[in-house]
Amino acid sequence: MTQREWLSAAVRRLVAAGCEDAAFDARCLLEDFGGLLRGTAPTDTPLSAEQSAALEQALCRREQGEPLQYILGEWEFLALSLRVGEGVLIPRPDTELLCEVAAEHLQGVDTPQVLDLCAGSGCVGLGLASLCPQAQVTAVELSEEALPYLRENVSRYPALSVTVQKGNVLTDWGNHTATYDAILSNPPYIPTADLAGLMREVQHEPRMALDGSEDGLLFYRVIASHWCKQLRTGGFCAVEVGIGQAQAVAELFAAAGLKNCKIYPDLAGIPRVVTGEK
Repeated sequence: MTQREWLSAAVRRLVAAGCEDAAFDARCLLEDFGGLLRGTAPTDTPLSAEQSAALEQALCRREQGEPLQYILGEWEFLALSLRVGEGVLIPRPDTELLCEVAAEHLQGVDTPQVLDLCAGSGCVGLGLASLCPQAQVTAVELSEEALPYLRENVSRYPALSVTVQKGNVLTDWGNHTATYDAILSNPPYIPTADLAGLMREVQHEPRMALDGSEDGLLFYRVIASHWCKQLRTGGFCAVEVGIGQAQAVAELFAAAGLKNCKIYPDLAGIPRVVTGEK
């Protein structure tokens, strides 16, 4: 089978399997496992036996609903390429806004000290550091499954000052005595009752990184009530939020004493990032 023939057949199979972007997914698989050069058209070059076997295995995984990012093993975030896989939340474009807003707030701050809570793959801490290279970031993560990805991604970018600490955001605020210019987080925020209705691809992602308790706001309450006490005067907290949560989180920030609370929409116009200043 040639590259062109495989791509056509793969798109048909993924459409039948219910994949929303079958053509994109099939092309990514062909680039990663079939030798297609990125940005070029598939040719009549025959696939080798090894390529055919690898492509079939990858295609079957995608047909069964496994996220494309897990199959490829890495994903782009801002200008970074991050390792991902079973057990870690997939970096998403919406989260880039959190990094961009934080970097803008840190302009003019000399060697800002930054805390990244619920760090996961490290996309927030590394993304911020890539936009604000003078920042010194501490990335806190609890999951034994996510920590290896976090450590590997940090090791990929030694020029960025990001250190990893294992910790439970819901209980361990007392273990951090430092003060920070910024506290960032993309915490679990899906209400527990909504988890069962998530897309099948999202069902493959770790529940620990999704479940935000009954109303989805548990982590925001803890961050506002406890972690934000470690902000320096003039420092800020910035978090990503789910659909319909921005106003409630802004009110939590205000109740915790943060000032000048703002809400930033993502590219789809959905309120996505909330900030508050100390």
